[in-house]
Amino acid sequence: MPLKVLDATVATFNGVFEKFRAESPKNKANFILFLADIDPSTNLSWCPDCRLRCIDDDVLGDTGVREGRHCVRAEPVIYKKLEASSDDIALLRAYVGDRPTWRTPQHPWRVDRRFNLKGVPTLIRWENDAIRGQLEDHEAHLDHKISSLLNGN
Repeated sequence: MPLKVLDATVATFNGVFEKFRAESPKNKANFILFLADIDPSTNLSWCPDCRLRCIDDDVLGDTGVREGRHCVRAEPVIYKKLEASSDDIALLRAYVGDRPTWRTPQHPWRVDRRFNLKGVPTLIRWENDAIRGQLEDHEAHLDHKISSLLNGN
């Protein structure tokens, strides 16, 4: 089944979120991914956690030797997991704005009780009009945690 993706900015979020909520009963799982905007000067996310994360890989490679340190991008890891599911899944990508906008303590999603966002990227499983599970910036790139969230654990 295809992954259904909606995109929103701070300015368009309320309308897009209402559509996301209205369609959520049709899906097996619904996720919100809060991301940093693309920096026009680099054409990359301004947030290093969104675009690049280095981790120690505990999985053994084909040779049976620990693979060591690998760099993975949070977004591709998340998309790969969600796209691989055979279930109907919706993903709302919510872009927090540029770095100065996000760093403002009064950013709308930092103070919104529904999300109380602390960092990006943050992946939320949204169920019954509430957060069912959440992976914050320090863990949103971890394959096993994404799998657990996808499975509703």
